[in-house]
Amino acid sequence: MVSSLPNDGVGFIPFAPPTTWQGWDRFVHTPPVVRREADDGAWSQTEREDYHSELAVLRTPAMDSTFTAVRRLLLVNRRQQTGARRGLIISGPATTGKTTTMMALGRSLQVSDAHQHPGQDDRRPVLFISVPPAATPKMLVSEFARFLGMPISERLNQMQITNAVCDLVCELGTRLILIDDVHLLDTRRRSGAETSDQLKYLGERIPATFVYSAIDIDSSPLLSGVRGAQIAGRFKIFRNRPLAYGTTAEKETWQELLRHLEGLLRLRAHRLGTLEHHAAYLHARTGGRIGSLSQLIREAALIAIAEGTERITKKLLAEVELDAAAEAQARLHRPVSGGRSRSRR
Repeated sequence: MVSSLPNDGVGFIPFAPPTTWQGWDRFVHTPPVVRREADDGAWSQTEREDYHSELAVLRTPAMDSTFTAVRRLLLVNRRQQTGARRGLIISGPATTGKTTTMMALGRSLQVSDAHQHPGQDDRRPVLFISVPPAATPKMLVSEFARFLGMPISERLNQMQITNAVCDLVCELGTRLILIDDVHLLDTRRRSGAETSDQLKYLGERIPATFVYSAIDIDSSPLLSGVRGAQIAGRFKIFRNRPLAYGTTAEKETWQELLRHLEGLLRLRAHRLGTLEHHAAYLHARTGGRIGSLSQLIREAALIAIAEGTERITKKLLAEVELDAAAEAQARLHRPVSGGRSRSRR
């Protein structure tokens, strides 16, 4: 194993979160690392590591359904002049791809918008924020302002910031507003209830389609009480569940995902078909969670490059420690006498 950290001094790009316009724009327009043949001598180890670090995962049927639903909502909301527009909540357990789906959705719409409005570089068709912990209405709308690069003075009150944000968003042609982690809003507390009201108000002031993501929205207080009834009456809920592995169709979906992922690998000694051969094992290890699968394959590929084996095996996969949720799921499927060997063939 390599003990030193990657050298980020060469070609280092300062981090900008996607919850700012600069970071979001970089996410939308940064091309993926160029794919090359594994034995391309011009491809340095750092480039190969970068390539596998950002390895993409195939769009799932749930992601395609979400894209279709949002496109339809954009049409439904396009000419609505009064009241809050219809929205969508992407809900599910952690690491099932909710934020990934939302960001991919935003990227797709922004690229499409750029084709429809060539040369209008001042447009901001997509706005992406995350609900801050213990959010208040002012904190929430300040996140909108931060994304847009608006200077916020301490002297401005919540309503002044809200008015400025709504006016600017309308001027910039924003069509889609993505809000991550709305499960952090506890409407049983005053601040959470007031922040939920702020979201409703923004939805009435801004002519855009709102998409939320949340962990297990059905068990969240966000849908309880009068406020929850209002949200439930205006938002569809798409449930991003872990991929199942029971029926023939479910197994084929999982295997297709693995085939696509394996086709992206650029390891010099890797045997095609290995991941699909271990489809049941990989499902048991990850619980069908896309985020856990992505971590497992990317980390295994990076280990294979660092150690010079250049291939992913079941023994190598067994060495990779995953997130706590995936490891707990794996223990349910692990034989009692089983253990992880540190040796590999």
